[in-house]
Amino acid sequence: MSVSLGVYSCERLRVEMKRETRRMLVGFGWICSTVFLTGCENRITRENYDKLRIGMEYSQVVAILGEPEHCQAVMTIKSCVWGEEPKTITIQFVADKIILYSNTGL
Repeated sequence: MSVSLGVYSCERLRVEMKRETRRMLVGFGWICSTVFLTGCENRITRENYDKLRIGMEYSQVVAILGEPEHCQAVMTIKSCVWGEEPKTITIQFVADKIILYSNTGL
């Protein structure tokens, strides 16, 4: 009797582990999908462009637009571009504060 009970217990344990693994995989899939879709969010919009203001700090801009595609520094002016053609936002900073900004395609 103990042998059949042991086999039954092992089979039940296997089924429960399979169920739990399936639940974990589904949960992990949802988490990955959410992270992926959030990461793909297009922040280069007219709405976000309208939030920019002269004097705004670089960190505030990154909070709105995300990290820039690239930046170049000449003397004390840093020029950064967000987005790719045809929609871009270009911002010039001095001492990490906006002095000038423009867009194309918005």
